[in-house]
Amino acid sequence: LGRTIQSVRQAVWDGRKLIRWLKSEGYREISVLGMSLGSWVAGLIAAHDSAVSKASLFLTAGSLADMVWTGRATRSIRESLEPVIELTELRRAWGPLILENYAHNLARTDLELHVVLAKRDKVVLPEISRGFMQRLKAAGARPNILELNCGHYSLGMPPYILLAGLSLKRFLSFR
Repeated sequence: LGRTIQSVRQAVWDGRKLIRWLKSEGYREISVLGMSLGSWVAGLIAAHDSAVSKASLFLTAGSLADMVWTGRATRSIRESLEPVIELTELRRAWGPLILENYAHNLARTDLELHVVLAKRDKVVLPEISRGFMQRLKAAGARPNILELNCGHYSLGMPPYILLAGLSLKRFLSFR
């Protein structure tokens, strides 16, 4: 549990350090993109760094704990944790990694959000993602959501990846 927090914390720290360097090099618009576990990292960076103006989160949900507990691909992780920890305790232990805890940070007016979800995802269950979208909206965010009729891994295949890519291109286009 601790190593997961340490590694995600390091990834967020590295991302924020890269943003500071980009800003020092004169970049004005900073966007982050993450897919699956990377979407938690990108979301945490966006939530903690006001230099980020756009965040695109592919295959995300609010709670990493819930994703690990319910996802088919993470069943072995759950089986290793279940004898020693319950889901409520895992949520508390991984609280710093739960994007829902930063919904208000992600709803700030100078941050645009783009989210791509998979309706048939067996890794990040759609109901967990939908709950996160509701939490974001309740906090005042207006995420641009694309929900595709595919699974977690099939998002990487045509036509889904093309639809997701076009949506991302429109989102990142400068106005």
